[in-house]
Amino acid sequence: LLRLGEMALPSSLWAAPRTAAANLRALGSLLGKASAPAAPSVTSFCHLNSRCFFIPAGIQECCLFPFFGATRITFLQTRGRLKVRCLSTIGTERHDGVTERNGIGCSFVEDKSDPPTFQQAIQLLQEYWASIGCVVMQSSNTEVGAGTMNPATFLRVLGPEPWNAAYVEPSIRPDDSRFGDNPNRLQRHTQFQVILKPDPGNSQEIYLGSLAALGVDTKAHDVRFVEDNWESPVLGAWGLGWEVWLDGMEITQFTYFQQAGSMPLMPISVEITYGLERILMAIQGVDHFKMIQYAPGMTYGELFLENEKEMSMYYLDNASVEKVQQRFDLYDAEAQDLLNKGLAIPAYDHLLKASHAFNVLDARGAIGVTERARYFGRMRRLARDCAQLWVEMRVRLNHPLGFWKCPSPMCHPPEAISEAAEKIVSPRHFVLEIGSEELPSQDVTSAIEQLEVTMHCFLKERRLNYGCVSILGTPRRLVVYIEDLAPTQDNIIKEVRGPPHQKAFDDKGHPTLALHGFCRKIGVTKDDVFVRADGKIDYVYATVKEHGKHAVKVLSEDLPSILGRISFHKSMRWNSQITYSRPIRWLLSLYGDMVVPFSYAEVLSGRELHSLRNSSAPIVQLRRAEDYMECITSTGIILNMQERRNVIWSKSTALAATVGGRIPKEVHGSLLNEVANLVEAPTLLLGSFDESFLELPRDVLTMVMYKHQRYFPIEDPGNGHLLPAFIVVANGKIDKGVVQKGSESVLRARYEDAKFFYESDISKPLAEFRPQLHGVLFQERLGSMLDKSLRVEKVIPQLGPLMGFDASSISTAQRAATVATADLATSLVTEFTNLAGVMGRHYALMEGQPVAVAQAIFESVLPRFAGDALPNSQAGILLAVSDRLDSLVGLFSVGCQPSATADPFGLRRCAYGLVQAIVENNRTLDMNKALHVIASVQPVPVVDSAVSEVLKLHLFRCLHSLHADLSNSWLTKAQVWKSSVQFFLSVAKILC
Repeated sequence: LLRLGEMALPSSLWAAPRTAAANLRALGSLLGKASAPAAPSVTSFCHLNSRCFFIPAGIQECCLFPFFGATRITFLQTRGRLKVRCLSTIGTERHDGVTERNGIGCSFVEDKSDPPTFQQAIQLLQEYWASIGCVVMQSSNTEVGAGTMNPATFLRVLGPEPWNAAYVEPSIRPDDSRFGDNPNRLQRHTQFQVILKPDPGNSQEIYLGSLAALGVDTKAHDVRFVEDNWESPVLGAWGLGWEVWLDGMEITQFTYFQQAGSMPLMPISVEITYGLERILMAIQGVDHFKMIQYAPGMTYGELFLENEKEMSMYYLDNASVEKVQQRFDLYDAEAQDLLNKGLAIPAYDHLLKASHAFNVLDARGAIGVTERARYFGRMRRLARDCAQLWVEMRVRLNHPLGFWKCPSPMCHPPEAISEAAEKIVSPRHFVLEIGSEELPSQDVTSAIEQLEVTMHCFLKERRLNYGCVSILGTPRRLVVYIEDLAPTQDNIIKEVRGPPHQKAFDDKGHPTLALHGFCRKIGVTKDDVFVRADGKIDYVYATVKEHGKHAVKVLSEDLPSILGRISFHKSMRWNSQITYSRPIRWLLSLYGDMVVPFSYAEVLSGRELHSLRNSSAPIVQLRRAEDYMECITSTGIILNMQERRNVIWSKSTALAATVGGRIPKEVHGSLLNEVANLVEAPTLLLGSFDESFLELPRDVLTMVMYKHQRYFPIEDPGNGHLLPAFIVVANGKIDKGVVQKGSESVLRARYEDAKFFYESDISKPLAEFRPQLHGVLFQERLGSMLDKSLRVEKVIPQLGPLMGFDASSISTAQRAATVATADLATSLVTEFTNLAGVMGRHYALMEGQPVAVAQAIFESVLPRFAGDALPNSQAGILLAVSDRLDSLVGLFSVGCQPSATADPFGLRRCAYGLVQAIVENNRTLDMNKALHVIASVQPVPVVDSAVSEVLKLHLFRCLHSLHADLSNSWLTKAQVWKSSVQFFLSVAKILC
């Protein structure tokens, strides 16, 4: 029952599609039977999407969630007029105009009321998701780093039981402590967590409806789904999905879980995690979390700012590393004891406590890069055991919440193929559009390349003539467009081999049953066959004419396998065992004006064309394939990736010129390619930021734009210095003013974060950070990062002569070694880890270190990734080689060498970088002596018969890989051979 004022109205009056007149008659009948108190009279109604809603007289305001997946609709009666506020358009339509009924006007207008407060936003989300069918749960009773870790998510996504839940989760992340100074970074932030199990099939649309329920105008804002493949090493969980951006700000994590507790999942769960502080900042138009209206007359800062300050002081400055480490060990041991007793739930609770202790240690800078893997391994084992125990328990309980079963395959009626074939008698265009949720940028490019090859081979093998083939793609669609496709295959004459001659005829030369069967099968007589030798055996052959099938039948049979052959770097499941980069949601398949019937991934082909989500007509029924290009162009979508790239570059160049700048050359590469595949209809905006941020190093400013925001910086053409401006590439028609303001706000917050760290770092010399490395563990048996740094410094005087370096270079390398890793303890590098070495060089130059020393600091981390620059100064090469040899020898000696399937410490990459630094700089190194030098300073014994042998073979394999890579590079074969042989000989000394 839905209560409106004093009257309880049966839901049948509004839940079922009925005409307005029928609903009025039904309501009138009900009101006539009503007893005291007097029944209110009906004064207003509205009709949305064939559903009627009635408002009794005297009721000033009421809210409805009319049906599953529906809009939240608010009715406000003012001076005889009914104002309807639609907060979402899922399953409904927007209407404008005035309808008169009983002399009362119903005006459908958008309500421009104040945005919701923080607590109202929580209430709206709870009501919205409850209307979708979610059970509203409560937050965890212990600290968690994210809503994912709540048992209502981690444990409930396991097994076959359906589960739809929503809850608020205060998430504690000590590493995000900022003393309340950063606009949108808090150690305690509020998430709203939603789990949909199984995937409902339209989870993105339902999510966008929830944003509208909060008052977000998705037609004005730039709402985008940007690839973010989530992984939790602690939980042994991973999934594929996106960050959801609102004008450049990440507001939601959207993930399809594939694994949890190291166990594959089925059915697949959809996780939607809102960042409420960020969303409310955008909705309320404030630029700092402190100013969010939490409740009427009460701000977020008034409630929680002091909490942020004190907890930041604890996490960053006062937490006792020794005591927290003890707590981690205690929680770990207790969880293991509980698992041994078969108690999955309390064991998981102690795993959460251990995870929080780890996060505190990490915030204190007490966890080194290599030691992190060991901690993760301990927690991952606990999570796996908890998950397995939980699944066993649910089986014993006979799955009280039900049992999900894979849906039956969908298919077109059998006669659909013949009906389509009858109507196509001449060449017509064919279009296939594989519609999906947003594909990662690199997957768009890869899929287009694969389809180019596959479709040409398919048409040739299937003997289908055609005019030309176009393979195009955007983040939401891959398109195959074939012009003038022949209606039937070409007929062919071919020879068919039958049984061997001795089995086709008996001793008297009479045909056997085998020959009769062969003739009957291919439709020939025994007089049509002939005998021919194939190798040493004579066979019976016959010449037959194979009539071509209709193109509709060929396409219908082969399109599913063509889709199945598209491979991606990472694929996912969502509703079956079929995998794809992201869920497939529609299949447009038209040959002329007929649908080519087939199904794939539980989706039936049809004639629906999906345009931009914020379009006035997001779904269009396409009449014929020949209209496709004109129709898609009219929506503003640019299908050709190269054309999108050119449009973005030309418009961004023009925008940069309006402020007297240019786009840096490095943008015209991977970043431009990525951005071109993040949008379907590029809309470019010019933004600006405060000039005071230009005091930050250029590498910091551009890294934030490139990596975090995908913005284009603008530089002065004269001196190459950055200008306080940037370019945003948005998607589709948006409110440019709204998106520009939001983009500037999110970049300002990023730069405020960087400025906070930078100012903290430059308050003291780089050398003073080195002692802090004592608290950063490299590896339990190998000591801290400070211990490693001291070992590298100690071996440089001995390794330098082995590589033929002069005394000056050795001295420079040794001086650089004293501060080479000190930047790992700086705040900026702790936050932006890929700036290691970059900031070390910058800080060294700031305090007056020689350029050679600063450059050696930077080169010590090279190469950082495939294709990266290599160290080329003598001091840089020596420092890089010394550091990598120490890592390899030390980690191999304590049993951390990579296996066939795992390399948690990145030793393969480390060894490859070592070999590159030597070979590509035409240097030699006596590895036998070098290994003994490195082994002599290790804190553990290095056994020649075991560890050294593994290390030698490991380096030898890297040399072999490098030789193959260099053979295809710009180096001449002579250079490759000379440098490879020199290094081979040094390794061979040890092998002998």
